Amino acid sequence: MSRGTLEVTGNCRPATELFQLIGDKWTMIVVVSLGEGAMRFSELRRAIPGVSQRMLTLTLRNLERDGFISRKVTPTVPPRVDYELTALGQAFAAKLMPVAMWAFENRPAVEAARAAFDTQAENASAASSAVNPAARAAVRAAATP
Repeated sequence: MSRGTLEVTGNCRPATELFQLIGDKWTMIVVVSLGEGAMRFSELRRAIPGVSQRMLTLTLRNLERDGFISRKVTPTVPPRVDYELTALGQAFAAKLMPVAMWAFENRPAVEAARAAFDTQAENASAASSAVNPAARAAVRAAATP
């Protein structure tokens, strides 16, 4: 692979699969949350606003399957299930924390860029709809067979 080009080959497939996992909406938040220590499912659900039970379950299952977290069931009534980062998950969390901090610190800049873009798009839309009505009618008439 040369600089400036990206060629996805069979050799890249494992990395691509991991990028899909770690780029998932909930994966990073779950890993950061578990970076503070083991948590029960209900604690995770409360700690992560907006995540549904189904999505949290799927995310935890995928992270467990890929070796990022461990799941410990304590046979009590009701059963207690704790999730904890494995050594692999801790290594990932260590790399993820700078990205999470960057996102937190740069959120205002991203929001400002979005607002500027949206304003520019609205202005362009308003300008195009303010075209002379006679000219618009002429264009429509020319386009009609």
